[in-house]
Amino acid sequence: MSERARRIAIPLVAFLFGLVSLGVVAVMTLTPGGREVATSDVGGPFTLTDHDGNQVTQDDFLGEPHLLFFGFTHCPDVCPTKLFEISEVLRATAEEGRELNALFITVDPERDTPESMRLYVQSFDDRIIGLTGSDEEIDAVVRSFRAYKRRVPLDDGDYTMDHTALVYIMDDQGRFVASLNTTQDPQAAAQELLGRI
Repeated sequence: MSERARRIAIPLVAFLFGLVSLGVVAVMTLTPGGREVATSDVGGPFTLTDHDGNQVTQDDFLGEPHLLFFGFTHCPDVCPTKLFEISEVLRATAEEGRELNALFITVDPERDTPESMRLYVQSFDDRIIGLTGSDEEIDAVVRSFRAYKRRVPLDDGDYTMDHTALVYIMDDQGRFVASLNTTQDPQAAAQELLGRI
């Protein structure tokens, strides 16, 4: 293998390993102790701040199904990839899904202010709403969604975050329906989404 190919392959393998690890963590989180978790056990009330600085609760998103994803704006790969996939799925739902939104909830409230969330999500689809809050508020919503987050120190003194990378489908009553596979073709994912809501 050439030096150039090796330089490309090593980060790619590391990225794929990280993606698989997040998937394993997500499954373990949603099925603690190996027991199946009922969809009704996922989600719950929350109070957060949207990317325009307004306080919102779960009730503000009732009436229309929506997607929900945990991440953070300093995420190097998984989050921008997933938000791009979500954007493509939303577009692929066309007129039938024009009222759909996606909630992007930070797992890094220390750095993710409403302003930074607004600047970040506007790079994707205007139906993606960035949500942040205090450490306590974020911890509560992560727990209620059986999600996972962990701060990971870096060698340079900075840090990154490990977190659940599931895309949650929520119905018009704010109830968890299923997770959405956004890695498939956007048209197929859009049909899967529309078929579940």
